[in-house]
Amino acid sequence: MSRQILPDQDHPFLEIGRLIDNDSYERDRKKIELEDIVIDLIKIKEDNVVIGEVKKSSRAEESAKIQLAYYLYRLKEAGVIANGVLLFPKEKKRIQVELTPDLETELLKIINEIEITIKSDSPPPSKKIKYCTNCAYREFCWS
Repeated sequence: MSRQILPDQDHPFLEIGRLIDNDSYERDRKKIELEDIVIDLIKIKEDNVVIGEVKKSSRAEESAKIQLAYYLYRLKEAGVIANGVLLFPKEKKRIQVELTPDLETELLKIINEIEITIKSDSPPPSKKIKYCTNCAYREFCWS
């Protein structure tokens, strides 16, 4: 994380997410760390690698998809071609994610925007959005 800014590790939603992650998909290998990313689970059958990202709910499905795309991109850079699946155990929902050329282009654009923000001398002005209420970073923006 840039400038070692981390979310509030005691935030209740992060704790709930950890519990859901620990209690779900027990048969699959869990918590694979690759440099600065942590993959929730991985399945390998023959030459097919599938990584999974476990989420509490599908409310932020689009950002979860981008997060998983980033993991797939990083694996691709390391020479591992994989597919992904978003897992929402409480909703019994699974969404397949493939790093298509269009998704990779969208991801690279987002990475570029993040890098511009990181290199800036000051953060962008705070802007309240619907996710702020339950965000584990809230204290950094609104204190």
